[in-house]
Amino acid sequence: MNILVFGKDGQLGKAFRAAFDSTKLAELHRINYVGRAECDLANSDAIIALLNQTKPNLIINTAAYTAVDRAETEVDLACAINAKAPGVMALYAKCCGATFLHYSTDYVFDGSKKTPYIESDVRNPLGVYGKSKAAGEEAIEVAFEESDSSAGQYAIFRTSWVYGDGSNFIRTILHLGKERGSLKVIADQYGVPSSATWLAEISLALALDEQHRLKRFPSGIYHAVPLGETTWYALASYAVQVAIDAGATLQLSPGAIEAIPTIDYPLPAPRPMNSRLARGGLATLDKVLSGSVNMTKSQLLEKTWEPQVAAYVQDLVYRKLI
Repeated sequence: MNILVFGKDGQLGKAFRAAFDSTKLAELHRINYVGRAECDLANSDAIIALLNQTKPNLIINTAAYTAVDRAETEVDLACAINAKAPGVMALYAKCCGATFLHYSTDYVFDGSKKTPYIESDVRNPLGVYGKSKAAGEEAIEVAFEESDSSAGQYAIFRTSWVYGDGSNFIRTILHLGKERGSLKVIADQYGVPSSATWLAEISLALALDEQHRLKRFPSGIYHAVPLGETTWYALASYAVQVAIDAGATLQLSPGAIEAIPTIDYPLPAPRPMNSRLARGGLATLDKVLSGSVNMTKSQLLEKTWEPQVAAYVQDLVYRKLI
């Protein structure tokens, strides 16, 4: 089997490489990791050429334009990478009978709903980033609807507040905590921190069987977040306390973090106030979703965000990355 991973230098791309390296997948299959240097995702011809060259059976698109505020002025680039490129990949997957895994975001919603969003809720993004990601979802759906072939399949994983090996909110807070004795953090936006490692495990549990072979699953959108919910303020406070308990030397303490409303921290692009995602789709796939090498399907789905964040922060402290 040929596997093609777009976005090798991002948090999720690195998580997939780690997942493949920890199993026999790297030995059993040919895996191509692609970053910006290997393929310009704003160039559809380059994407098509790469797909035709590598002939992947499994396409994993972890790449995205994620500069939420800069997207307000780089509209064309954000749309090329987040909207047009996924459509090109999806059309190839549909026509060539490949499996396509793509990653989207809570930003496709406006955040006005009072309860967690379900997969079938109407998309209504606020800013350019969210609009480009929503357009990417639609492009994938259209590609699979319009092609004559029916052998391909796809999964769009919507997730939120991703952290892993790279820049993210948790690492920013901890680095600031080494330099500052106080901090203000937004406390009225709700969501779920999602580990890139966990996302990779969930994705492979859906796409591959226990012998690491591709399997059939219902194509569509799946909300992929751990259990629980929190705010940016509560997440910052929790991460700082875990770091201190793990032996990190910080000027900042949880009690010195001030909770503020969104209105007191204006940014160029609007953010959804409610980023909570209900996992109805994945929860129903008892006969399709297999476990990873290290845990069962139920263990994967029952993981909450706090222990994962704690393990992540402890590892950062252990490796002296903060």
